[in-house]
Amino acid sequence: MLHGVAETCGKSLAACQNSAMKLLHAMGAGALLALSMVGCSRKPAAQPWLGAPVPVATPAAAGARFPHLSAGPSGRPVVMSWLEPATAPGEFRLRYAEWQPGRGFGAPIEVATGKDWFVNWADFPSVVPANDTGGVAAHWLQQKPGGTYAYDVMTRLSTDGGKTWSAPRSPHDDGTATEHGFVSLATVAGRPYAVWLDGRRTGGEGHGHEDHGSAQGAMTLRGAALTPDGAVAGVEIDDRVCDCCGTDAATTSDALLVVYRNRTHDETRDIQAARLVNGAWSAPVTVHQDAWRIDACPVNGPAVAARGDDVAVAWFTAPDQPRVRLAFSADGGRTFSPPHEVAGGKVAGRVDVVLLADGRAVVSWLAETPDGASIRAQPFTRQGAAGPAIDVATSDVARSSGFPQMLETGGGLLFAWTGNESGPAVRVGFAPLH
Repeated sequence: MLHGVAETCGKSLAACQNSAMKLLHAMGAGALLALSMVGCSRKPAAQPWLGAPVPVATPAAAGARFPHLSAGPSGRPVVMSWLEPATAPGEFRLRYAEWQPGRGFGAPIEVATGKDWFVNWADFPSVVPANDTGGVAAHWLQQKPGGTYAYDVMTRLSTDGGKTWSAPRSPHDDGTATEHGFVSLATVAGRPYAVWLDGRRTGGEGHGHEDHGSAQGAMTLRGAALTPDGAVAGVEIDDRVCDCCGTDAATTSDALLVVYRNRTHDETRDIQAARLVNGAWSAPVTVHQDAWRIDACPVNGPAVAARGDDVAVAWFTAPDQPRVRLAFSADGGRTFSPPHEVAGGKVAGRVDVVLLADGRAVVSWLAETPDGASIRAQPFTRQGAAGPAIDVATSDVARSSGFPQMLETGGGLLFAWTGNESGPAVRVGFAPLH
């Protein structure tokens, strides 16, 4: 009978009160306490933290793949770049478009075209707004003789919003037929800065995105400022890192912060962070000692976001089982709190993270499902989960699906990924934040 009262509360307040009075007469005054516990008003359903994603039309051509989202300095629009087939067989072009909330993407702008490019699911190009006066920095990868994984990083700069571009240049000058890639572009003191994995000491043998167990030398992490005339102030940041896990970078109140997967001599591959302050790189610090030992490259790098001195780092690890973790820093990446367990079990990683103005960090990752995979997202505060995990879009764990991207813009989250339903295609969705 109490269940009947609760059901009537869903009709109207008058009906609820009428039903309650009838039941009181039938059951006696002893029912008053029980009725007071049930109540006659239904609490409104909690609003989900993220609204339903809405598909967004993209300017990417058929066969486009590996989108990359980037946000420049305040006031600059979000940029999405991608690779797409060009006119000649085997030829690709790097293009990008600006996103305007409420209006969608603008017309695509072409950066470069080439036939000798290294096109890879995990090591993909990017275009980044470089300053607040129309500067743009772009990078892609160019194959060179010497082996499958012999390729260089190539960059171009624009000072007029993509109307004209500098000549293609490489930020490294070692000339070795080895792997150079997994680039993060950022802005330092108003000009573009590149961080990349540099294989000049590896000799090129035993290296690649599948097998890194027999390297002659270690992969290194290097950085340099970019100018139209070439890179300047190049420096080694770390002399031994994981060979093919992506890097990521964010700007704090006083530094450029880069995160990457390290590699020790006993093959422990945990996430580390280093800071560029006044032209000098700090000694790297470990975000968390996962103690994941693996004699191969997991091809799964970290993601970082920052607001002032508040920093969030998300990453994939598997010391015992596959896991996605998140750690916060309140001092610009000098130290990190113990991590939150975001997800575990059937997760493929490929994470991204955004840090909202209210302190929530939203983590996205690729979760395996019975039908393939789902791009999943969940918010966290420093205290823990701030809402349930939400499936944003369907995907798969094939390499061709690449690394899903996520950015905050216009009061919501913009997602971009490679769809494989009937060949590669760039997919985009927008979901409002609550």
